[in-house]
Amino acid sequence: MKKIFAIVALAGAFTFGMVNVSVAQEETEAAATEQVDSVAAPDSAATEEVAAPAEAAAPAEEAVAEEEEVSMHKELKTKYIEGGAGFMSLVAIALVVGLAFCIERVIYLSLCKVNYKQLLDKIQEHVAAGKIDAAIDLCDQTRGPVSEICKQALINMKGGKSLDVVDKTITTTAAVQSSYLEQNCSWITFFIASAPSLGFLGTVIGMVLAFDNIQKAGDISPTVVAGGMKVALITTIFGIVVALILQLFYNIILAMIETLVSHMEDSSIRLIEIYTIHENSKK
Repeated sequence: MKKIFAIVALAGAFTFGMVNVSVAQEETEAAATEQVDSVAAPDSAATEEVAAPAEAAAPAEEAVAEEEEVSMHKELKTKYIEGGAGFMSLVAIALVVGLAFCIERVIYLSLCKVNYKQLLDKIQEHVAAGKIDAAIDLCDQTRGPVSEICKQALINMKGGKSLDVVDKTITTTAAVQSSYLEQNCSWITFFIASAPSLGFLGTVIGMVLAFDNIQKAGDISPTVVAGGMKVALITTIFGIVVALILQLFYNIILAMIETLVSHMEDSSIRLIEIYTIHENSKK
């Protein structure tokens, strides 16, 4: 629970900062536009006098301006502001929180990976030498679900339990460890589904606003329609991009889980073999 609260707090901080930056940039651009409109109205005579030398330097300046490329960061920031701080902030929240869950799962699953074959070889050596306690200590010192399965099997083996009891213990422990591996994955799928949904919702609302502008203007001019539709579709684009990013991480997480589950299955089979050899050695 503390981990979830920390993730939500981090996402809120990021989103609040992004909204403030967006609002500040919109206010700055509006103020700059008003200042330019109030100042950029010289009389016609002065304009004609300046126009002649300016026209000579215009081709060179335009050539330099065309060569300058707008950075990706600035372009994304511009589109984010054009999409509106409201729904774009919701999409940003889905991205930040979803990525937080994805990173947490990747780190957790990475720490669960161990050389399980080497671990089982050492356990078999200890069991063959009659040092079951040493094998249990080895499992305590090793992280991951495989070591936990081995530990529970060795505890039952030490207690002289039957093969059926050991097999049932291995199955139960494996099911519990699998649930730990899949923890928080449902939240990742939620944000994968919610990101494009929020984008589509912003698009629908943007279209409604566009039609309101058409109704107020009383004319279906391209300028009135294009502006509203552009803002509406930007939210959908960002929502789909966020969903694709989270889906990529989710597929990586699923691949890591499948690898660990296969290691657990191999370890279960090997543990049954170790138990059988141990019981036969007693006879």
